[in-house]
Amino acid sequence: MAEAELAVAQQVDDEAELVERTRAGDRDAFNRLVERNAQKVFRMARHMTRNDQDAEDVLQEAFLKAYRRLDQFQGDAKFSTWLTRIAVNEALMRLRKRRNDKTVSLDEELTLGDSPMQRDVADDGDDPEESYERAEMREILEDAIDALAEGYRTVFVLRDVEGFSTEETAEMLDLSISAVKSRLLRARLQLRDKLRRRLKGHGREKENHV
Repeated sequence: MAEAELAVAQQVDDEAELVERTRAGDRDAFNRLVERNAQKVFRMARHMTRNDQDAEDVLQEAFLKAYRRLDQFQGDAKFSTWLTRIAVNEALMRLRKRRNDKTVSLDEELTLGDSPMQRDVADDGDDPEESYERAEMREILEDAIDALAEGYRTVFVLRDVEGFSTEETAEMLDLSISAVKSRLLRARLQLRDKLRRRLKGHGREKENHV
């Protein structure tokens, strides 16, 4: 077994042990599950809700529901996957409460090229100007992701930002694998177009200030 596969297997075994200890009444074990998954769940919720307070509420509600429903966790998937599914549902409920009347068709089938988009900017220096440029790029990328329609953004965040597999994403969202692939492709194409236009405008702004 490869080293990466061993690490994943160890994590699953460790999670399973923590879950069993939590079921037996060990609060420290649940706290370890919280510490291990909180940052990832918050980041996912922030991308989906586009609001820090909503993301914090989603985080707290997801862990509360996970704790209360721990007897429903069968161990067929990783605990982190099961928890994220709860958080996704909670985030979607919050979005639906504030949704306007605009609707977008999300389910047209397309063939997917499965190469993930570049999602981060390398951090290889301490130069203040370079650091500022990286911060600007991250902000542009995050704004572009936030501007995606809800269904596209959710799939993109789970699949390309958080790194869940297509199968895990489909399970979390109760979608077919083909629907996940279709939405992911459309999200990537829209994001690429949004970034191209934003970066072109950003470049013109810099030239005007020179």
